[in-house]
Order: sequence, then C-alpha cells, then structure tokens
Amino acid sequence: MPIILDHQLREQIPHRAAEFPVSYYHDELAELPDWAGPVHWHPDFEIATAARSVLEYQVGQQHITLEAGDSIFINGNMLHRVRQLSGESPDPIPIILFSGAAVAPEQSTIYQKYIQPVAQCNSLPFILFRHQDSAHRAINRLIQDTCRCLRQQEQCYEMAVQRNLSCIFEALFCQLERFPKSEATRVQMKSQIRLQKMLTYIYEHYAQPVTLQEIAGAAHISRSEAGRCFHAYLGCSPVDALIQYRLQTARRLLSEKTLTLQEISAACGFHSVGYFSRKFKQVYGHTPRHGGDLGK
Repeated sequence: MPIILDHQLREQIPHRAAEFPVSYYHDELAELPDWAGPVHWHPDFEIATAARSVLEYQVGQQHITLEAGDSIFINGNMLHRVRQLSGESPDPIPIILFSGAAVAPEQSTIYQKYIQPVAQCNSLPFILFRHQDSAHRAINRLIQDTCRCLRQQEQCYEMAVQRNLSCIFEALFCQLERFPKSEATRVQMKSQIRLQKMLTYIYEHYAQPVTLQEIAGAAHISRSEAGRCFHAYLGCSPVDALIQYRLQTARRLLSEKTLTLQEISAACGFHSVGYFSRKFKQVYGHTPRHGGDLGK
C-alpha cells in the first residue's frame, strides 16, 4: 500500500491502536517513483530491513546505508525517508511500525522504566544493526522472526510479536549507553522545526496558489533561508516540494477514479491540465491518462 501522509507530515498508520498497535508493510518501494519514499514522521517506532538490495535511509539530516541483511530502528517522531541505491527490482523492505504500548501500557512501570528512556532519548534518532556484526545477531534474529509472524499470522502470532518486541526493547535498554549517540545541535533542531512548519503549510494550502514567500512566512524566515532548509533535508527547493506533494495527491485521486482529469488538476493546485500532465509524466513516467508501473 502507498505511504499516505496527513497535513502535518505524519504517516497515516491504519493499525487499531487499542487492539494491537503493530503494523507490517512490505513491497512499498515498488509503488513509488525511483523506488524512493517521501520524507515523513510518525509517533510510532519503526524497524526496517534491507532484504536483498542496498538502501539509504535518511533520518533527520543523516544518511545511513543499509546493505542486504542490515536493519535499522528509527525512534518515534523522527523525520525520515528511504530510497533504493542498487538492484534491478524494488527491494521488498519489510517494515514494522509499532507503538510502545504493544509491549506494555503507557502508564505501566514497564513502559515508563524501559520504553520511555529510549523514546525520549533525543540523541538516539536511530540504531543500526549490521548483519555481519555478531553483537547484533540476536536482535536481527528477533526482527526476522517478528516479520515472519506478522507476514504469516499463524495462531497466537500477536503473542509471539509482543514477546519479540519486548525482547528487542530489553536489549535496547540494556545497551542504551553503548549505542553511538548523535546529539542534534540547536541549529539543526530549529531547522527541522522550521521545515515541519513550512511543509505543514504546503500540505494545508497545496490546492491554492502558493508562493515561495508564503511558504517561508509559515516559519517566519526569509525565502533564501527557506531554500537552505529544504535543500538541507530534502535536496530540493520549497516549490519543488510543493509540486511533489500535489502530484502525490493527484496520483491518489486518480486511483480512486471518481473525478475527471480536469477536476483532479484543479483540486491539486495546477493551473492547467497540460502543465499537470507534463509534470506527472516527468515523475511517474506516463501521463495521468494512462496506467503503468512506477518503476525506476
């Protein structure tokens, strides 16, 4: 299923939190242009594994390369995205998204003593588990088994998943002081907050005419500072980010098949169907009037 973001850049995670706050995804890159996901964040923890290709995860401003078999744990509320660097087909990249409540209720001693210290560790945006590192072997096995349980959903699989996640967090807590820390500077923290404010403005006003001045004004900064902020995190200009989101929204509307091309173009803030079609083809490889795979 495609990654769908809300207006605050949070990923919309469909798991039923009160019942079993764990979601499992795979083969998402196959549906994305250039096999690259959008920058997003969510309060849930994320564990992802490079199944057979080389991937690059961006967490904040850091870029981490995952070889086949490597896994990464991403702390909650961290801006991140993934793209594939090698391979002739999209990596299945199994992803586990889960709330700490999957291990224990938030008001419990277990949550507050063992989960909260990890979740609130600002200097621990991610943890990398290399498949060739013997110290990571036990956690990598737990991650693989959790993916298998979520994929096969055999009898009592929820209990097995909860047990594995509990073991993973036990290992994280016990080794918390040993993991490499990357304390964000005050400038980086301010830059990320500014980016979130500007992206929120884009996501709330994309259907209307939007200027660079208005995007920058959402964070109370100059246009040049807005450009530096977007390039630092996204590698593109604010206007390019606006167009990308408009196209993402248009693609979703096209899949629903309830609106005409002209209605979709107008609803996504494009001033003409012709311009919309040209931009759509540049990104997805075909015009919005035609179907087709969205490979590299």
